[in-house]
Amino acid sequence: MTRNDPRRQQLLDLILDVSFERREVTLASGRKSNFYLDLRQTLMRPQGVKLAGELALEALLDGPPVAAVGGMAVGAVPFVSAVLGAAAGDERAADLLGFFVRKEKKKHGLGRQLEGGFEPGQTVALLEDTTTTGGSTLEALDIVEAAGGKVARVLCLVDRGEGAAEAFAERGVNLEAVFGREDLGV
Repeated sequence: MTRNDPRRQQLLDLILDVSFERREVTLASGRKSNFYLDLRQTLMRPQGVKLAGELALEALLDGPPVAAVGGMAVGAVPFVSAVLGAAAGDERAADLLGFFVRKEKKKHGLGRQLEGGFEPGQTVALLEDTTTTGGSTLEALDIVEAAGGKVARVLCLVDRGEGAAEAFAERGVNLEAVFGREDLGV
């Protein structure tokens, strides 16, 4: 994925139109911010799913290989689905699997915390729509590793630039972002 790919600009325009607001909010991390992002608004639209999936898949194919993509429920589920949808049309990714991580094990059924195409021993990429401090994705990383997975990559649509990259670097994983806060003009 290159910075001058027209799909990248189309996705950014959609994000700014439907997912971005300049207003003070308190984030999940407890920090205050002067802007709000709700990327579900982008990822629940056909054009958003298509563009996000294609751009993320290209980024994933241009780097260390992974057998599966996943992330913390509920936030990462639309993004994981977008990537899998793009993978269905690309023979290089035809075997890519998806999964999601529950905050807690299910209290019924098989009692799983990891659902979908996850298997111990897999090398995976974790996906997140927006990262701030990286807290929920770091939690997913711990759960995946405890279940025998190897997290090779973390990819987000927007990195708010508030510590997530440094937190992942401390764990030996680079944070890859399609957009940074500078792309949002903040």
